[in-house]
Amino acid sequence: MNIGDKAPEVLGTDEQGREIKLSDFRGRKLVLYFYPKDSTPGCTNQACNLRDNYERMLSKGYAVVGVSVQDARSHQRFIEKYQLPFPLIADTEKTLVQQFGVWGEKKMAGRTYMGTLRTTFIINEEGIVEEIISPKQIKVKEHAAQILGE
Repeated sequence: MNIGDKAPEVLGTDEQGREIKLSDFRGRKLVLYFYPKDSTPGCTNQACNLRDNYERMLSKGYAVVGVSVQDARSHQRFIEKYQLPFPLIADTEKTLVQQFGVWGEKKMAGRTYMGTLRTTFIINEEGIVEEIISPKQIKVKEHAAQILGE
């Protein structure tokens, strides 16, 4: 997925089993953020930063949806533990991470493995990818400010 591309209509299923569609957010900008794993330090910092700035983001016309490959149960625990006010898509089949090109090779502690590359897509009111914040650019403790251009 690149800037200028139309995002897919069906995004996936959230932690409650509800289908999340692009058209659900018509008229608002959608922050679709992909993260590696529930309850890990970086992912928790990122989610909590978005939570702490959620009302401000809503007031500026943004909706927020997180995506990782964990299942709905894992997402429910993550949401409950940190009182996250936005849905998390359980992309267990890796459909969305592959459509958006964020499933790739990662390296940590000398080993190489496949995983989700932390990436945020800003999708405009017409469903077009307007901005991509890449893994190297994302600051997990300041992510809302990055999205809002502050």
